[in-house]
Amino acid sequence: MSVKDNLRRTKFRLKRDFFTLENIVLLLAIVLCLVWTYQSIVAMSRNWKLSETLITEKKELELLNVEVEAAELENEYYKTNEYQELMARKILDKKLSGENMVILPDNSEEAKNKHKVAKVEKQEKSYSNFEKWMMYLFPNY
Repeated sequence: MSVKDNLRRTKFRLKRDFFTLENIVLLLAIVLCLVWTYQSIVAMSRNWKLSETLITEKKELELLNVEVEAAELENEYYKTNEYQELMARKILDKKLSGENMVILPDNSEEAKNKHKVAKVEKQEKSYSNFEKWMMYLFPNY
């Protein structure tokens, strides 16, 4: 047997056994499923990143809205007569007629420490990757 005969036999077997219509359709279906799965994973990861960005942007917007409201309230307070009177008393040493100034001595160390509250440091618990996934998938975990 020559190499040429072996090549023809191999070619015949491949056509008869492997390159049939059913096998080609099956291979095409598998390739399409793999491509579809890959594209689905890419889309899900993109959506995840976008949702994380959206959540972050919403938090920042909420924080900025609170800061704007605080600034507006502060501006309204600066316009009040009460604030203007307090600043006139503080900066210009103004007082109403009949008022007396009382100067108190500095507090002693005992008085300063009497109502001190011990600072409790909040320690963040570090979670493993598995625990983070469980908390993500099951919020009540």
